[in-house]
Amino acid sequence: MADKLTYKDSGVDKEAGYESVKLMRKHVKQTYTKGVLTDIGGFSGLFSLAEFKHFDEPVLVSGTDGVGTKLKIAFMADKHNTIGEDAVAMCVNDILCQGAKPLFFLDYIATDKVVPEKIAAIVEGVSNGCIKAGAALIGGETAEMPGLYQKDEYDIAGFAVGVVDKKKIINGSKITVGDVLIGLPSSGVHSNGYSLVRKVFFDNNHYRIDHYFPELQKTIGEALLTPTRIYVNPVYQIIQQFDIKGICHITGGGFYENIPRMFSSEFDARIRLQNIPRLPIFGVIKSLGEIDEKEMYGTFNMGMGMVMAVSQIDADTVLAAFHALGEKAFIAGEIIAGEGKVLIDGM
Repeated sequence: MADKLTYKDSGVDKEAGYESVKLMRKHVKQTYTKGVLTDIGGFSGLFSLAEFKHFDEPVLVSGTDGVGTKLKIAFMADKHNTIGEDAVAMCVNDILCQGAKPLFFLDYIATDKVVPEKIAAIVEGVSNGCIKAGAALIGGETAEMPGLYQKDEYDIAGFAVGVVDKKKIINGSKITVGDVLIGLPSSGVHSNGYSLVRKVFFDNNHYRIDHYFPELQKTIGEALLTPTRIYVNPVYQIIQQFDIKGICHITGGGFYENIPRMFSSEFDARIRLQNIPRLPIFGVIKSLGEIDEKEMYGTFNMGMGMVMAVSQIDADTVLAAFHALGEKAFIAGEIIAGEGKVLIDGM
């Protein structure tokens, strides 16, 4: 009699899944905060809001995102322990824009074949990101889907929930003419524009992932896999001390698409390029790709990953507070009357 068909015969290895959970357990546990009420392996995650009962009207704030084609760089470099940090950053930075403190995070990893060590490496990155954000990793899913994903490839997405007192929600409604824009530096390309990045480096110029660039003092792979900055710790501290009128996370669409999201159509943002610390990686991308300057600022963060609007009278004090936290904050521009646009000096 022929052997009976098993799930493994179809390409799904349940034992590999169990082993992945064992290997990732230590990383998950490191993220637990006092609000966590469940352990790894449950059907759902529970989180207590008791710590926030002093809020007059607590509001939950949620965000979900992935890391796009930056995954392709991880595949090329065969390095998987940072990409999870990007997934966390993309979610927690977004909910931070409403003034929310991140509480917990859930991840979703889908792959053609579960390799326990690779899944554990991805979750290690998620764990590192959660620790930086002060958020607990209270759940997730690893899906093995042979035939849907290419060999050795995977996707990762995340979902974050935070909390803010309703009276302290930051929504840009108080922004007015004369307000100052304060920027925080990025760590690199972050997690946007990688389809263009890959075309520049690999399709058009045929560089290897381990090619060393003296101007970057690292290889392409190292530069492009630098994790997205998580801004929660410094920004949330500042939010508690000052009246921050608006916050913008510079993601896909660069300056032109993202900055106007924090103010109404009766205003413009005038950006002072001379104050923004443009990172060398963007010069390399622009030069190799022969990319127009406006296209660069419409695609990438260009060295500024987050920007906040404050009243002119508070600007110097807020800058000093950031500097006291070790942050290299800078004046990025100001709010003027307009039509909901971004005006960049010299463009």
